[in-house]
Amino acid sequence: MCFKELKRIVCALAACLPLVVLPTACVTWRKAELLREQQLSARLALPERYSRSFREIDLPQVARDSVVVHDFQGREVIIMNAVRDEESGEMVATETLEAARVTARFRNVAERHGRVELEFQVIVPAALQDSRWQVRFHPEMALLGDTLSLDDILITGKEYRRAQLRGYQQYERFLQSIITDSTRFIDRTQLEIFVERNIPELYALRRDSSEVTDAQFASIYGVTERQAVDHYTYGLLVRRNERKIRDKDRMFQKYVRAPFQTEQLRLDTLIVNEAGEFVYNYVQTIATRPKLRKVDILLSGEICEQDKTVYRVPESEPLTFYVSSLSAFVDERPRYLDQVISRRVDVRTEAHLLFDPGADAVREDLGDNAVEISRIRRMLAALLENEEYEIDSIVVTAHASPEGSWRSNGDLSRRRGRSVSRFVSACLKQCADSLDHASGILLTLDGTLAEPERRSRPEIRLCNYAVPENWEGLDALVDRDTVLNAAAKNQYRLRREEENPDAREQSMRKDASYAYISRELYPRLRTVAFDFRLHRKDMEQDTLHTTILDTTYMAGVQAIRDREYERALTLLRPYADFNTAIAFCCLDYNASALAILEKLDRSAEVNYMLALLYARAGNDPGAVECYLHACVQNGAFVHRGNLDPEVSALIRKYDLNHLAEGGLTHADAGD
Repeated sequence: MCFKELKRIVCALAACLPLVVLPTACVTWRKAELLREQQLSARLALPERYSRSFREIDLPQVARDSVVVHDFQGREVIIMNAVRDEESGEMVATETLEAARVTARFRNVAERHGRVELEFQVIVPAALQDSRWQVRFHPEMALLGDTLSLDDILITGKEYRRAQLRGYQQYERFLQSIITDSTRFIDRTQLEIFVERNIPELYALRRDSSEVTDAQFASIYGVTERQAVDHYTYGLLVRRNERKIRDKDRMFQKYVRAPFQTEQLRLDTLIVNEAGEFVYNYVQTIATRPKLRKVDILLSGEICEQDKTVYRVPESEPLTFYVSSLSAFVDERPRYLDQVISRRVDVRTEAHLLFDPGADAVREDLGDNAVEISRIRRMLAALLENEEYEIDSIVVTAHASPEGSWRSNGDLSRRRGRSVSRFVSACLKQCADSLDHASGILLTLDGTLAEPERRSRPEIRLCNYAVPENWEGLDALVDRDTVLNAAAKNQYRLRREEENPDAREQSMRKDASYAYISRELYPRLRTVAFDFRLHRKDMEQDTLHTTILDTTYMAGVQAIRDREYERALTLLRPYADFNTAIAFCCLDYNASALAILEKLDRSAEVNYMLALLYARAGNDPGAVECYLHACVQNGAFVHRGNLDPEVSALIRKYDLNHLAEGGLTHADAGD
């Protein structure tokens, strides 16, 4: 005998017993079993008029039945919210009949103000409803490879809610049975008799409000107040009360088998009877995400009878929303910049090389010289290996700090510059040899080894310049220094007005800040600057005019496509072109977008965007005229208009697509 047959026999026998619970349980089981056999589920659907879902678009209501626009020949055309009667030829008002229910599994929705509003219906058949049940639905949203849980929907039967409330009432009675007043544990009558008989002095103080400490009480009567109270406390009652306190969580689970859900909940409604389908209009608003193109809505759930799940509701068919965005209008054509390329290029870098006092020899083991020299060598090697540039000359400029005389510092700077030039010349030779050695050995066709032809390199000229004392560098260091206070900096500027550098440095020695300046700033002035004079290989003209891709602009275009509108506007704002207007419009900066578009040539795209912006501003004549012009220029806009709520409202109001499909020049119904 199968398990299902056994359960049917048990239910049949239970129906004969004088119990009430068993027949009810069997009815519940039969109904749930029928649902499992039919695999009955709720379903998702679109509202009767999906256009109402664009709640964020508040189009002004214009009190008129017609608008006056102009065709391409400049003629006035009157467009009414009416159609021509084929028999009489008269214009008659129209009344649109709404469909019973949209059964399509997908819908285009418009992104506006950086947000997308999804509206759908959750339709629950009557068979899924029962007064003893709670139906729990869990909508989910799938987008960009991720699944997000939406707020639940609960449909609670009347009897289910009564059982819930009974559980809470039972638990509340249990809580009320917990004693919170500790005096209720004491046998006050017996305690008072004991005190009256044995400690009359204390009994006489029963109405005395003066405080008596426990120590004073014990010193007078030989027993503490606590001991006296404990003697006449009901220990059993205390222990039972403590046990109740410990059992609060367990008793909650016992009585409240189906707690109220208060978090992540969109709706909890009470169904009294089973008259028919339950329909809930669910509206979910989501923020725009980069590359958001499609959103799927799924629905699953379960039916519960108190703490038991009697039926798992199968997952519904997905409802798909395709997100249309104004980013589709972006002009992706490359934008170029004019660029003037010079044959000669100068590259400058500095190195902080330390020297022994009064010496000009370059020492790698002194201070951070090894790091600086390594950087110079890497740069020389990179320039020698560069395929685009070739070195013409290197200018070495040595600087000295101000201590000492101007004459001696100038001589020292020149000697140090020549020393560094010799060092650079040796580095160039080492780098060239290393590059030649790295080219390796060639294997000829006859099997013999041969060295490759050495790369010819032009001679690199080395020029030396000396700056005896680097006062300009000291000025910059003092200004940027965070240790020197304002008074010290002002004192330095006063000393700087002295024209004689030797007298200037001598006067600085009198200042309190000189020790810091000479110790911390002077060493940073002993620099060697390298100016590399380069030229572009295979270029004979001094200048060349060419165009290059405007990477900043194209990054802004890509940001619109990725729906990163704030970033797009930051990049495109200086250009003030059609794509800039798109970025403004996507962020609802309508006045800024309109100011740009009204100056552009009226292409189909510009006309359509103007129609959308005029509709937002409540300018029906301007919006209708621009929309019809766009449709005449490009018939694809007849269908695009249905995707944008601002334009679709005008289309319905004036039956514009009927006119647009015939061309604006034929829309002369009211001439």
